[in-house]
Amino acid sequence: MDLKGRDFLKLLDFTTEEITYLLDVAADLKEKKQKGIPVDTLRGKNVALIFEKTSTRTRCAFEVAAHDLGLGTTYLDPEGSQIGKKESIADTARVLAGMFEGIEYRGFGQDIVEELAEYSRVPVWNGLTNEFHPTQMLADLLTIREHYGHLSGIRLTYMGDARYNMGNSLMVTCAKMGMHFTACTTRKYFPEEALVKKCREIAEQTGGSITLTEDVGAGTKNTDVIYTDVWVSMGEPDQVWEERIKELSPYQVNRAVMENAGENAVFMHCLPAFHDLKTKIGAQIGERFGITEMEVTDEVFESKQSLVFEEAENRMHTIKAVMYATLC
Repeated sequence: MDLKGRDFLKLLDFTTEEITYLLDVAADLKEKKQKGIPVDTLRGKNVALIFEKTSTRTRCAFEVAAHDLGLGTTYLDPEGSQIGKKESIADTARVLAGMFEGIEYRGFGQDIVEELAEYSRVPVWNGLTNEFHPTQMLADLLTIREHYGHLSGIRLTYMGDARYNMGNSLMVTCAKMGMHFTACTTRKYFPEEALVKKCREIAEQTGGSITLTEDVGAGTKNTDVIYTDVWVSMGEPDQVWEERIKELSPYQVNRAVMENAGENAVFMHCLPAFHDLKTKIGAQIGERFGITEMEVTDEVFESKQSLVFEEAENRMHTIKAVMYATLC
């Protein structure tokens, strides 16, 4: 399958077969890395990594993956680029496309990465926007496939705020892959209806399904994957913590939720997670609201059912697959 020159902006742009191909490439590259077999076929090429939002996993995954492929990298942090400030997005895209073979963008609106791709003559990869997080989705799919051996028919429940990139992307991904997606949260935090409608249309063709429910018992019963994310996204004001904690605490992933899902269920989280008070923000929230855990309890996070660190490692293997497939 030839994906050379393609942008990687959201999984809505890709067919089930193309997504499966990227997973197969990732699995092959992962196996080669584990066996010490080099795949540095892109030596001499370079990529730009634009990070308007900082990250541990995404930056490390892109840099290690690029280096493994022989690519040089230039990291542009929030202060290291003039994108959208002194230089337009269109001009930035054309400047960088003249110097690099690929451009990664992690930042704010999906419209920004879409405009970068429109004016760039080299592939553009979405490292995260407010609306979508496609590289995380490939890592999640690879992790689920490694654990269960298949994707079709898998039941995934997302708990928490399902209105933004993670809720949107998981819903799209499940629809594309013939999986059963459930958003389990209060109605206020359901995904946008237009995207729900589109995903249901896709799911009708793939054998998947989309369910929205406020009922924790029904939404998590006998599901295969319980997934959650932090309750306050990057860039949101601290003032919303009180509201989110009050409204989303009933949707915390805890022992009761995992027991309801069943002993064969797994827990996943895109990280970072507030499962204890060992972070600066976690400690502040704990002191302010008198809680020790938020979206997931430490008991579940550290349990044998948790796949969060396998999932984090797979960010690198799947990002490597995206760069390899679109540049080779």
